[in-house]
Order: sequence, then structure tokens, then C-alpha cells
Amino acid sequence: MSRLISSLIFLVFFVGLVSKSNASSSFRYSHKHVAFFIFGDSFLDVGNNNYINTSAYQLANYWPYGETYFKLFPTGRFSDGRLVSDFIAEYAKLPMIPPFLQPGSSHNYYKGVNFASAGAGALDDTFKGLVIPLKAQLRYFKSVATSFQQNLGKFEAKLALSRAVYLFSIGSNDYSSPSLSSYIYADYVAMVVGNTTAVVQEVYKTGARKFAFMNLPIFGCLPADRISDDSCNQEASALAALHNQVLFQSLVKLEKQLKGFKYSLFDFYSSLSEIIDHPSEYGFKEEKVACCGTGRLRAIDSCGGKREVKEFELCDNPNDYVFWDTHHLTEKAYKQLAAQMWSNQTKTSNSGFNLGPYNLEDLFHATYAEDSHLELPSCVTSFVSS
Repeated sequence: MSRLISSLIFLVFFVGLVSKSNASSSFRYSHKHVAFFIFGDSFLDVGNNNYINTSAYQLANYWPYGETYFKLFPTGRFSDGRLVSDFIAEYAKLPMIPPFLQPGSSHNYYKGVNFASAGAGALDDTFKGLVIPLKAQLRYFKSVATSFQQNLGKFEAKLALSRAVYLFSIGSNDYSSPSLSSYIYADYVAMVVGNTTAVVQEVYKTGARKFAFMNLPIFGCLPADRISDDSCNQEASALAALHNQVLFQSLVKLEKQLKGFKYSLFDFYSSLSEIIDHPSEYGFKEEKVACCGTGRLRAIDSCGGKREVKEFELCDNPNDYVFWDTHHLTEKAYKQLAAQMWSNQTKTSNSGFNLGPYNLEDLFHATYAEDSHLELPSCVTSFVSS
């Protein structure tokens, strides 16, 4: 009995020392919130490309981008306002997650950070030299994980990283690559998805356990890809569907292979298809024409007049439109997608559009105590069990 009491006293003393040693470095860190880390392309980029040497096609830091929500201060988001990740952060009671490259953003790392880059792909050669490819985003994340260890201590950092949620939206730009034509589609898709899951496994090794994914949208129904009679390009959509099938199968495998791996997979493809097929039920009046651009369906990528074509038209009310520009959605559409991702609610589908076992609300509310991979430091467990 006396030995048991001594063991308990030591355990309380040890935990007290750990808490005290971390007190000075964790003044900005709280167990009450779950950090949010974001990887991807223009669907999630909140301004990282503002800080790299790139082309106007990969930038959205000029009017009228952001004009609905950010008014005269465009942030680099490819929309008239906020993106899916902004609304998810709001649901999770977090502030807007800043871009990693934004000067002075490091003080927000404990609540998360955004690594996404417009134009980025899972392959390094996609828009090479103009974007932050997925592997570079991984390097940025590893530097953040290292700073967690340095500031919080190894155990507390692992705890924080395991509680965090990691959102990925990547792959769309890989299929605009000229090199695609030299591959069999199935082989190319396997390469894109393989690169994506390889990065996911590297993030997992840092202690991450809760992952969220958006699959690819229905390519052929974006304004830029509709064919001459304004109908959807079936070949382009079939390629996105193939990617999505392989991604789904890969995540099922990862769940079996990686202990504690939890994931949400949002069916961006089907959700956007549903909105396009039933626009009025979602509060839209125009599902084919972009709000900002020029030419047929405003499908020429000229929004803002900073790219090759300088002339552009701007609709009167973005809330009437599904698409903001040739490839991207309006804030209103993104808000609806975020609501579906968060709680699986949708106006016309009883089953929702989450293909994984969890939705985002599940992931954010899951606590570290549910994750069997977490253990006390070995010096504690060995002493108590002796």
C-alpha cells in the first residue's frame, strides 16, 4: 500500500513539473481549442501566393476579388469573399486561419495555419516555379511541428498535433498539366493520388490523426470547361470522377494501415453537381455563367484585368451566381459547401455528401482521450506499472 501511495505522489509531482516547465511557453496555447491546418490549392489559398514570385494567373489580391466581404482589401482568396476553410474555422470557433507566409502570422500557429497555394498540385512539376507544391507545403508544416516541440515540449506538442484537424484540397491543377497527354489516365491518377497520400502519411508521422479531404469538383461543368453548346464536358468530368474513386479507395486503405487515423471525405464533385442541377433550390439564379470574366459564359480568365485579357465584366449580385470566375465559386456557394462538410446537412440529399466515416464536426469534437496512440511518457508508465 505504501508503495502505491508513493507511486501516486510521484506521478502527481511529475505532472506538476511538466505543467510548470511548459507554462512559460504555452501562454498562447489552450486545450480548449483544436488547431486547424490547411493544405491545397486555390480552393483554399487565403493569400500565400501574395508572398511568392508568381504570375497574375495565380494571384487574386486585387479588385474585384474579395469585394463582397473584404471590400477594398482583397486578400488573395479566389472568390468574392470567404472560402470553405474560413467558414469551417468559424464553426469550430476559431479565428480566420492566416496564410503561412504572411509576415507576423507565427503567433497564430497554435490555432492553425494555412499552407495552400493557388495553382499548386500534388506533383512538383505542376506550375513549377510559380506555386508552392504540396511537398513544399509539407516542409512548411514540419517547421511548425518542430516549433511546437520547441515551445511546448515533445509530449504536449504531440497532444496538440493529435487534436488538430488537417484539411486537404489538392489535385485539380495536376490535370491541367501538358504532361497528362503522355500518360494513360489511370497511371497518371495513381501518381497524383499516390503523391497526396504520401504527404498525408508524413503529416501523420508528426502525430496528426484527424484528416479531412475535399475530392475534385465536376471539372466539365466549370465555366472554363463547358463545350461550345454550353453543356458540360463529359471527358473532363470523367477524369475527375476517376481521381475521386482512387482517392476514396486510398483513404479506406490508410484507415486500415494507420492506427488512430480518422478521416472525413467531402464529395465536392456530387455536391457541386447537385447545386448546378438544382440552382433555385439553393438560392441561385445562374449556374453556368461566371460572375466575373469575359466572353461566352464569362469563361475567359480575365477577372480583375491583371492577366493577359484586360477587359472583364462583373455581375451586379454575386449571390445570384454559383461561380465567381472561370474556375472558382462565390462566397455563397462556398458557405453552403462548408455547412455540408461540417454537419452533412443538405437541402436536397438525405444522405449528404460526406463519403468518409466522419464529418468535420465529428473531427473537431473528437478529443485526444479517444485516440489510443497517445501514451504517458515512458518514465511515468514504467514507474507506475512496476
